[in-house]
Amino acid sequence: MNTTLEALIQTHRDQAGALLPILHAIQDQLGYVPAEATPLIAKSLNLSRAEVHGVISFYHHFRTTPPGKHILQICRAESCQAMGSRELEAQAKVVLGIDYHQTTDDGTISLEPVYCLGNCACSPSVRVGDEVQGRMNAAQLEALIAELRQGATA
Repeated sequence: MNTTLEALIQTHRDQAGALLPILHAIQDQLGYVPAEATPLIAKSLNLSRAEVHGVISFYHHFRTTPPGKHILQICRAESCQAMGSRELEAQAKVVLGIDYHQTTDDGTISLEPVYCLGNCACSPSVRVGDEVQGRMNAAQLEALIAELRQGATA
């Protein structure tokens, strides 16, 4: 893995503001930013480990653990909240037994908030992978979770 990390760091280290492009490249390639990336990035960019860790932990986009096979995002924008997304997120947390930014023990589903899927006319909306599903209700969400757990792709 260190070879991959070093190659990604070298590819982006000369860009202006290289830290974010490096972090994005690592997460795009691996699905998360592993702990061993922090000292490599810090050394390459002449930053402290604390500075690198601070950026990783500040942005919710960056994961420090491998994501689940499926990432279930629930929209938390105003339109979706007005149409019931708070109830959907509470239901998802109970059914999955996890909170936002966590993954089920079996590694199947990660739960993430998202702050607009651009599907406001069909609120509330969720996304799995590249598929946005609007007008989501409790029964549909339970069926979606069951489908994801059975290994079907959404």
